[in-house]
Amino acid sequence: MGSQTVVADVADELARRVAAGEYQPGDLMPSVRQVAEEFQMNRATAQLTLGRLESYGFVEARRGKGFTIRDVREAGGIDVYRHLFRFSSPEVAIDMFRDMVEVERGIVMEALLAYTGSAQEIDTAELKSAVDEMEALARQEVPDFYRILDIELTLVRNLLISIGSSMQRAILNSIGDMVLEVPNAIEAYFAGAADLHVLVWRALIAVWESGSGPSEAQLALFEDLFGMYHEKVIARFTELVGTVDEAGEVHAATA
Repeated sequence: MGSQTVVADVADELARRVAAGEYQPGDLMPSVRQVAEEFQMNRATAQLTLGRLESYGFVEARRGKGFTIRDVREAGGIDVYRHLFRFSSPEVAIDMFRDMVEVERGIVMEALLAYTGSAQEIDTAELKSAVDEMEALARQEVPDFYRILDIELTLVRNLLISIGSSMQRAILNSIGDMVLEVPNAIEAYFAGAADLHVLVWRALIAVWESGSGPSEAQLALFEDLFGMYHEKVIARFTELVGTVDEAGEVHAATA
């Protein structure tokens, strides 16, 4: 196992401990010597490991003291949030995922509505080609959820670029990175059949090609369907991750 892999694995374990509350904000992290001894590595590698943890935003170096644990939930930015999502307990991860889905839903809805009402600039041939690829992936015996979701994120990103929504694009990119790193989160986005994702995009392309735009009733129906879809996504993630009872046991939400 390479030294970089060791550094990443141990940094992830230390981050997990911070996320789980095993190390409290304001406390000192174990020293370089202690990390080296616990994980049977040399001190140079232990120093790199703590440096990696600092790059995650979970600790900060204090001259003459070592590394102090940050209050990652209160003071962390989007990069910290990303790592925190990976390492948190089921209950915290479910709450974080719910927030992510709600933000993503708002960005996507705004992008779709704004693009529909704008002077459309995206080549529909490129859109259709991407949706064709999604359909081929969806029809595989084992659909490639990761790739399908990645294509969808790229499509929305291109819509945001075309309407000049740079901040929303940056936020969507961050949410996409977080989701694509967690297999349960990816699977949750396919609470319905993968084919449904393809059908939605084909319907949107048909509206854009018609040039007339959707009616108010169609928009209301679309928003309702979108809301129901995201409720199913959150429910599916909860089912996959489970919840924790007072005894610390993890249970599926449907149990």
